[in-house]
Amino acid sequence: MLEVHIRSAGYKEAETIITNVDFSVQAGELVALIGANGAGKSTTIKGILGMLPHMDGEVTVSNYAYVPEQPVYYDYLTLWEHMELLAATKELSETWKDEALKLLHVFQMEESQHEYLGQFSKGMKQKAMLMLAFLAKPSIYIVDEPFIGLDPTAVRDFLKLLEKERKRGAGVLLCTHVLDTAERICERFLLVSKGTLLASGDITAIQQAADKPGESLLECFDSIVRRNYA
Repeated sequence: MLEVHIRSAGYKEAETIITNVDFSVQAGELVALIGANGAGKSTTIKGILGMLPHMDGEVTVSNYAYVPEQPVYYDYLTLWEHMELLAATKELSETWKDEALKLLHVFQMEESQHEYLGQFSKGMKQKAMLMLAFLAKPSIYIVDEPFIGLDPTAVRDFLKLLEKERKRGAGVLLCTHVLDTAERICERFLLVSKGTLLASGDITAIQQAADKPGESLLECFDSIVRRNYA
């Protein structure tokens, strides 16, 4: 699904933001890329998507859907027109309309489907980005900070749909600093700080790396970061 081998990368030739980031995401896996703000999570994602001007490394990624932290949309298109454009671009079958209506219902956006996204609140824009991703039915989802701006009901609905997609066989790379939620829903964790991958594995492996058996992901992350940058 996704293979990442980044030796170094950054926005300027003489400036390295991330180094030695190696990981993979397999079919049906939900993997969390975690770290504090400014740790290098979003830069890593940009490297995966080929959006960095300077990168030494290799990335292999299959058919994917990317949900950015800051919604990207066309001011002059309504939500439904965004869905129509996606369907045409991806050459989706006619059943896409039925799926689109289901997504509108799940996210309680039926009444807003013919409105321009520029008129939406932050949370509504985030819902729109998620709906477009789910409509695409990719092999892997790359989602950057999805919980920002979502109300608790929308978070619940998002996680239910994500689980359904995993059962379909889709992989998920979830970039977040909401560690309690990540610990609850993810199978593996990639701990990033100052642009470097400090630890990876399931919660037991992370606890062992932190020498904190039975402790929370937050406690383990804090311990590993402090130990590496004391």
